[in-house]
Amino acid sequence: MTKRKVIIDTDPGIDDAAAMAIMLFSEQVEVPLITTVTGNVSLDKTTYNALRLLPLFGKEVPVAKGADHPLLREPVDASDVHGETGMDGYDFPEPNEDLLLNETAVEAMYRVIMESDEPITLMPIGPMTNVALLLREHPDVKENIQEIVSMGGSTSRGNIGIYSEFNYHVDPEAAKIVYESGLPITMAGLNIGDKALLYIEDLEKLQKANPVGDMLYHIFLRYRSGDGKVGLRIYDAYAAGYILNPEMYTTQKTFVGIETKGEFTSGASAADLGNSLGRTHNANVLVDVDGEGFKEWFVNSIKNLS
Repeated sequence: MTKRKVIIDTDPGIDDAAAMAIMLFSEQVEVPLITTVTGNVSLDKTTYNALRLLPLFGKEVPVAKGADHPLLREPVDASDVHGETGMDGYDFPEPNEDLLLNETAVEAMYRVIMESDEPITLMPIGPMTNVALLLREHPDVKENIQEIVSMGGSTSRGNIGIYSEFNYHVDPEAAKIVYESGLPITMAGLNIGDKALLYIEDLEKLQKANPVGDMLYHIFLRYRSGDGKVGLRIYDAYAAGYILNPEMYTTQKTFVGIETKGEFTSGASAADLGNSLGRTHNANVLVDVDGEGFKEWFVNSIKNLS
């Protein structure tokens, strides 16, 4: 079986760590590159977090450092949700600095994509600054991109603005460039979160499974996107789940516009599910999920890491 090639663009981040673990251990995909971006915490911290996850996973994947600020705006972080380091609560091994490339994220992505003998999927699970810069600086790269699967946006309310989800709120101009690129894009938004929750009994299963599960157990205890009693939303893992097991989701093709100028709606992803605007569809949106199926898949994916 030919493995699907996926570049992970990330801002680790607690839920990023879960998504990275599932993708890096999957037999279905090959991850030739990880790129980092400022988001949940600063760029230096997200890069450091990526580099210290890899020794724990026993993986050697090149890492390229990306944008340290949004295209046009001042950085906004989520350390109130992920902790000061971005991954508080666990004693990680020392980072493997040898994996850090001298290239920027944009140049590394361009090289890997253009050298690939098959189209590559991009999985941005942080602000899409790196992806937007790639598309603007190297438009020819589109020829070898299969799909973009983005954790971001929402079909309803937001988690930082009234209608904006964090990743798109941080850099709406970047999200707008990506959605207007003409490339196939799937939006895994906040709306999936309430339907696919992890509880304390699920975390305990992870803790007993293996070192990666133990790490996730401890950092999830510090995660402030819910808790083990009312349920945790592990947003970035929903994007990984779509790539690896899309049958869990119900999707709808629609037009998604990214608001960049609204006084109260900047960063909102306007998903026109009712086709009110009559605009050409530019996105595939996750609108529902088999919550129990997702939870079983996620827990088993971590338990069966090898």
